[in-house]
Amino acid sequence: MVRASFGVAHRNVHRGRTGFPAHLKATIFTWEFPPNIYGGAGVHAKYIATSLAKLIDVEVRTLEEGPPPEIRGLQVRRYRPSLKPLGVPDPRAAKAFEVLTFNTNAVADPIDSQIVHTHTWYTNFAGALAKKAYGCKLVATVHSLEPLRPWKREQLGAGYELSSWMEEEGLTACDAIIAVSEEMKADVLKCYDIPAKRVAVIHNGVDPAKYHPRNGAETLGKFGIRRPFVFFVGRLTRQKGVFDLVDAMDHVPRGTTLVLATGRPDTPDIEAELRRVLKSLPNVVWINQMLEDPDLVNLYNEAATFACPSIYEPFGIINLEAMACETPVVATRVGGIKEVVVDRKTGLLVPPGDPVRLGKAIATLIEDPKLAARMGKAGRKRVIQHFTWDRIAEKTLKLYRSLT
Repeated sequence: MVRASFGVAHRNVHRGRTGFPAHLKATIFTWEFPPNIYGGAGVHAKYIATSLAKLIDVEVRTLEEGPPPEIRGLQVRRYRPSLKPLGVPDPRAAKAFEVLTFNTNAVADPIDSQIVHTHTWYTNFAGALAKKAYGCKLVATVHSLEPLRPWKREQLGAGYELSSWMEEEGLTACDAIIAVSEEMKADVLKCYDIPAKRVAVIHNGVDPAKYHPRNGAETLGKFGIRRPFVFFVGRLTRQKGVFDLVDAMDHVPRGTTLVLATGRPDTPDIEAELRRVLKSLPNVVWINQMLEDPDLVNLYNEAATFACPSIYEPFGIINLEAMACETPVVATRVGGIKEVVVDRKTGLLVPPGDPVRLGKAIATLIEDPKLAARMGKAGRKRVIQHFTWDRIAEKTLKLYRSLT
């Protein structure tokens, strides 16, 4: 097994546990990386990098924010966006220009990897630049697509055109694209002129050693949460359907608590809107911060059900996290969720944008604890069989080898 200390990339030539030569090196570009994680793409980048580092040399190029993470086996390099103020007419567009400068800065240092692997529009353009400058093979994991997220105009304004352009340039330059679900692959082919043979489906994963059944009662007292409760965790964005979930609580058994753990909001306006909506509602606990272990895992474990009401969800790692904790899931029948949650076996699926159906499905599990427990156990079994990060890393490495 190859392991590297921070800042040192080893070139030892021996074989990892897959049997592939270990001298292969990959450079991963990601905007989010510990401690700067606020969504599923950041979780993916963390775990795929650390899992690949057990097999090959891995360098991560990411945003310079906070101290370096204590993760063995990785070379981590951090970059700032350019700090010069940007005189753009729409101040919201400044974010997209900031990301563009991060992309160019992150590619300025020489790259000696055979593979460059990018994640999200935040780094796709860096991949296109790296391929041209250093002749490496280019891979991108697609977690979502800008053309399918029109609400991003609320966040980026005119910068949405720039984010869409950076994504398109980065993806069309790829030698291979990883879609996190079959539906995501179909979306890639629909949105961009990319040959189907270049797009592989490799699902996201979860760490079953971190997310596992345990007693999490201590966290309930910390946040003043009463059982039974429905748990939601995710970014505060239109995409996640949070307002549908709030409306769904009109259709669950009296006395049920809703626990919302929301990360960074897309805009101050959506945070203010949720605050207004929740003012008049009893039995809601809003944890307006990114939760970490042990509190996050404790709440997954203590919840009667986990709710994922997304209107657009290419995959949804949060569902895997809940399933790994033996918590049944009520989710919308969209995107990659259908490939993770098995309806009536590991949870219940409902149409998106339908608070009534969502609430009734939640009520079904709260009113039938035996059914909920059976679905929870089936969920963890499915995670162990199909969705561990080591399995995902081996599939990713096989794709790298096919290119080199």
